[in-house]
Amino acid sequence: MGLMSFIKEAGEKLFGGKEAKAAEPGTSPEKVAELSAVAAKAIADYVGTQNLPVEGLDVSFDAYSTTVTVAGTVPDQATREKVLLCCGNVAGVSSVNDMLTVKASEPESQWHTVVSGDNLSKIAKKFYGDPNKYPAIFEANKPMLKHPDKIYPGQMLRIPAL
Repeated sequence: MGLMSFIKEAGEKLFGGKEAKAAEPGTSPEKVAELSAVAAKAIADYVGTQNLPVEGLDVSFDAYSTTVTVAGTVPDQATREKVLLCCGNVAGVSSVNDMLTVKASEPESQWHTVVSGDNLSKIAKKFYGDPNKYPAIFEANKPMLKHPDKIYPGQMLRIPAL
């Protein structure tokens, strides 16, 4: 549990045009509440499309701080980390407040923020010493990753222990 930082400008573009974004100074409290609710629903819907087993998923978004708070119960650490990535790898989100409960505790994964020029083989070499172990990283980030070559700068990936 805690606060994870993300690159606000990188990630899935779930919010569309201007219906959900950071609140500008002087925005009315009613408009901020509306922006926050729309963003929270978009993120919760996105988590739902990933078919991750979360009991009692509760997602909220603070349009002032661009912070997502996510709560619920997940079966394992891997699912917890995938839910956090779903919430944080969204354009317009700067941090995720993790309030998830894990039924079976396991060691946490390491994290890597993708930079220009990265690929999964290069990342595997950095963390595992072997570029041919990139499938472990790809599998650890499914279903958010659909193809091993489809990563982008600013995206955060989980790097599981082997």
